Amino acid sequence: MLTRAAADLRLLVPALSAWSAVALLLGLPASQAVVVAGAALLVASGLAVAWRRSFVRGTHDSSGAVAWGRTVARGRSGDPGVAAAWLGTMTLTALATTLALAALAAATGVRDAGPIRELADQHATVSVLGVVASDPRAVDPPRGRPESAAGVVLRLDVEQVDGRGVRTAVASPVLVFADRAWLDLPWQARVRATGRLAPPQDGADDVVAVLNPRGPPTLLADPGWVARAADVVRKRFAEATDGLPADARGLLPGLVIGDTSRTPHDLDEAMLVTGMTHLSAVSGSNVAIVLAAALGLAGLLGLRRRWRPLLAAVLLLAFVVLVRPEPSVVRAAAMGAVGLLGLSTSRRRAGLPALSVAVLVLLVWDPWLARSAGFALSTLATLGLLLFAGPWGAAVGRLLPMRIRGWGPALAVPVAAQLMCAPVIVLLQSSVSVVGVVANLFAAPFVAPATVLGVATALISVVSTTVAGWVGWLAALPTLAIARVARTAAGVPLATVPWPGTGVGAALLALVGVSLVVAGPWLGHQARRRPLLPVGVVMFAVGAAVPTHVLTWPLPGWGFVACDVGQGDGLVLATGPGRAVVVDVGPDPALMDDCLSRLRIQVVDAVVLTHFHADHVDGLPGVLHGRSVRQILASPVRDPAYQWQEVSDWAASAGVPFGELYAGDDLAWPGLSAHVWWPARVLHDGSVPNNASVVLTVQAAGLRLLLLGDVEREAAHLVLQALQHDARAPPVLDVVKVAHHGSANRDDGLLAYARAPVAVVSVGADNDYGHPAPSTLSTLAQDGFRVYRTDLSGDVAVRKGDDGSVEVATLR
Repeated sequence: MLTRAAADLRLLVPALSAWSAVALLLGLPASQAVVVAGAALLVASGLAVAWRRSFVRGTHDSSGAVAWGRTVARGRSGDPGVAAAWLGTMTLTALATTLALAALAAATGVRDAGPIRELADQHATVSVLGVVASDPRAVDPPRGRPESAAGVVLRLDVEQVDGRGVRTAVASPVLVFADRAWLDLPWQARVRATGRLAPPQDGADDVVAVLNPRGPPTLLADPGWVARAADVVRKRFAEATDGLPADARGLLPGLVIGDTSRTPHDLDEAMLVTGMTHLSAVSGSNVAIVLAAALGLAGLLGLRRRWRPLLAAVLLLAFVVLVRPEPSVVRAAAMGAVGLLGLSTSRRRAGLPALSVAVLVLLVWDPWLARSAGFALSTLATLGLLLFAGPWGAAVGRLLPMRIRGWGPALAVPVAAQLMCAPVIVLLQSSVSVVGVVANLFAAPFVAPATVLGVATALISVVSTTVAGWVGWLAALPTLAIARVARTAAGVPLATVPWPGTGVGAALLALVGVSLVVAGPWLGHQARRRPLLPVGVVMFAVGAAVPTHVLTWPLPGWGFVACDVGQGDGLVLATGPGRAVVVDVGPDPALMDDCLSRLRIQVVDAVVLTHFHADHVDGLPGVLHGRSVRQILASPVRDPAYQWQEVSDWAASAGVPFGELYAGDDLAWPGLSAHVWWPARVLHDGSVPNNASVVLTVQAAGLRLLLLGDVEREAAHLVLQALQHDARAPPVLDVVKVAHHGSANRDDGLLAYARAPVAVVSVGADNDYGHPAPSTLSTLAQDGFRVYRTDLSGDVAVRKGDDGSVEVATLR
């Protein structure tokens, strides 16, 4: 038998049905969307007629009152009232779906009206007039490009387009990829620009085209006073928090005004791994905290209860304007209001209907939210809060000591949110966070103080940035605690467990969650009767979840490891327990740091940088982090110059000596010796930096290796000649690190000369360069190499076997 509160679920079905329909049909032309909406209306009309007839026959209770809804709770399946109730729910479902699809058709028609889509398909050059609809956001330059190549992304609501000699009034959103001249444009400013249009990557995107401008924009009109006032608050808040530590300076504006531009990249990664990304930007929980604090303060000041909803509405509107009325912000505001309603003891039963109405209203307002991961996560987290936080909180509270029994709901909220959001998260990152619930539990006490004090800092900054700065330091304390929780939890072994990031994987994880919810009471009862049972289950689960390589990695006695650092090189040569020489450091500090941590390297005797391309040097901070690095040695050809300067600055900051290597140099460390074969001179044919790569032969842990950097055909041929005519060349090789990620620009004679049992190709999955080239793989196979690729195998470890054989283990 269902409880009375369960009847509230009847509004959830129409909302979820409308959501699914819009997500499925997003990207259809407006004409087809109209046809589908019309068909849904016909279905709704038929169901309404059937429901009306059933209603007349059997949906009145003994007193003559309408029993739809209550009949579901107390009627039997054969009652006419039950049939009427289900027909009523189906009618509402069809009507909600019709409304959402009609909104999709209307929004698509308005967006696509005019010539912009056709001009984009033709890659036409146009002049557009529009309003800046999002804050310009700086994006990093492509790897290997200077900082001056960094760009800016923003959304422009185009009102007029001039193309192919025709001027047309439109109402179409366009995504702009521009240069730094666009970075200081104020939100809601009216501008004119000229540039080339291109179609969006996905026809279901919420923009109709992509604009690549030529030159800076022309400012036609400043924003209105509301937008200017919001900008003043944002700028003064930024000034007030400028002096805070980096983590607080990045997180606090994210929590308060949605500005994540200053959040450190490694902190972003930690928040992602621990499932705490909702704390790095404005979310529904922040909205609920601000509204609850404001309404509580209003109560203390004696504001009458009937005026408090109006106060909440005004605050909600002000918040949306301050943070920017973008879809993610409006969604957060709506879900925060619903969450606050759901946690209210007096209006808790209204939470589910309010959530259902909010979902439907948001889809009508912006149908493209239907495929937004943020919308899905926010809705599911709110749904978990409404369904489970109350009963689970009470159940947990009964198990806690009397003094902390009130903590039950606080402990239940993150568990409910993680359970509901897990199937969506696994689609985004192909893993399940093991530490997410615990990390959110530890961070939860700091969220409200950080948010409330952050809002106070923003408000006070309007009057005085100096006083606001003092309050900002108070807000920084809980904010730094949140950052510390994220970083600590992300560093825990097995913080995440791999899981298929596919629809099947998400469905399987959802099934696991449903099974836990359904079987929860029985499992709790069994755990109380047999206390050792849950301990055994946990131990079994941990044992099953721990990949075998975690227990056996690194390969005992390894001499060489090629780290999986993406599209780049990151090589490690053992010099002793916990010590190594590193040759190149990949493009990502975090990936290089992770690889060295897996190998338990604490002391780096030397870092050898074969050349100064980003995919070989940008990971250097990851090596320097938390380790003793004795020296850095690199190619003498300082090209590109800005990359050489960056490496020089990193070395100087860490106090590590920075030297150069030339052909003929001999190197030695405990258990390792090496000879430098190249560069002997600068080659101007081909890529100068690639052909200036340091080429080494190495003896380490019994292995003989040839490390070729990124040399191309011209330098590779000269290396071959040097090896053929120098007595110091090793007569036999065990491992060849293939040059330039398996590029086709190679010297086949060098590969034939260096024939060895094992060839390692350090390469990134799905890279844009076509590496490794099929011709290179074919040549390696013909020369008798066993080829190991980091994109397929992960880290590749090699050691010399007791019988002289070359043994290889891979992490994946």
